[in-house]
Amino acid sequence: MRKYFSSGSGPDNSRRRFFKNLSTGLGAAALATAAFPFLSATTQNAAQDKNKKLGVALVGLGSLSKNQIAPALLKTKNCYLAGIVTGTPAKAEEWSKKYNIPKKNIYNYQNFDTIAKNKDIDLVYIVLPNSMHHEFTIRAAKAGKHVLCEKPMANTVKECEEMIAACKKAGKQLAIGYRLHFEPHNLEMKRLGQEKVFGQVKLVEAADGFRIGDPNQWRLKKDLAGGGALMDVGIYALQGCRYVIGEEPLTVTAQEFKTDPVKFKEVDETIFWQMKFPGGATASCTTSYAASTERLFASAEKGWMELRPAYGYGGIKGRTSKGEMNFPQIDHFEAQMDDFANCIQTNKPTSVPGEEGLRDLKVIEAIYKSIREGGKEVKIA
Repeated sequence: MRKYFSSGSGPDNSRRRFFKNLSTGLGAAALATAAFPFLSATTQNAAQDKNKKLGVALVGLGSLSKNQIAPALLKTKNCYLAGIVTGTPAKAEEWSKKYNIPKKNIYNYQNFDTIAKNKDIDLVYIVLPNSMHHEFTIRAAKAGKHVLCEKPMANTVKECEEMIAACKKAGKQLAIGYRLHFEPHNLEMKRLGQEKVFGQVKLVEAADGFRIGDPNQWRLKKDLAGGGALMDVGIYALQGCRYVIGEEPLTVTAQEFKTDPVKFKEVDETIFWQMKFPGGATASCTTSYAASTERLFASAEKGWMELRPAYGYGGIKGRTSKGEMNFPQIDHFEAQMDDFANCIQTNKPTSVPGEEGLRDLKVIEAIYKSIREGGKEVKIA
């Protein structure tokens, strides 16, 4: 499957080895179906027909739901689009017709809590502006539903902690939408780093940014977004450092720059930050709303590995000092949702729980603190 060999342990190019390593994060059913169709007959979850699938309600019908999540739900094996929550009547009508959603499974933000009585809905996927994640995760948990919440988990550490507590109290699972934990190239970066295939990782360089458009969009409003590029796409670079090194950062230093102080009056435009890890590794990261950048690179004692592009919905490419990575392109959302549904069905913990989102917010809060304090080194709680 790989075109390169693993350092220090002989050839490592078998499908069995690849499947074993990736199944930890991706889930056997999702991996087999997405990456190895010929294995699907023996590895798919028992939920093969609609009567056994879990019903998903999408909370928020913006572009991500419309262009990525809903189409993925037409392909999922363990769950299906059963309901919607929107504040726009026109969207409710459009989606009802397009996806054959019955009126009883359509909610708005005011009557959302009555979803507790709906047996068609097993879990909700919260795809709202960041500031609304906290409220609707807690409301969903109180309604007795499992929750998949888009990243960033919330705007503050305190909100994350309250979301985790609410789901635990309700006895429901909470997963965060870290779709790259189910993407083969990123999982390979994680394996290479954490298994020290090229020796101890010494340096990680990670960057994610793009030129943002509409100056009136919610992502540029601090009360809705919590922050700018860092909260939106910088979190992917942060995640990459954490899962390649396999440790939590100890300290961070950060600097912020703005080329358009009017457009980015409320939120950050470009941030550079550096992190130190317990094992001696360091990370240098960039995020921006002013320039396009997308890379995850790690240098180790005996080699290196890189993804470029690294975080998009498709077209991810990777290589190492031993050669090119050669993994399938998959639908990240299909794999993510099938894995979470499988976790619920089999009563096993998700690989991307609320605690994972909480860890990111602790680092993000430290980054913003370092910026406020003129780039001072800040310990991460």
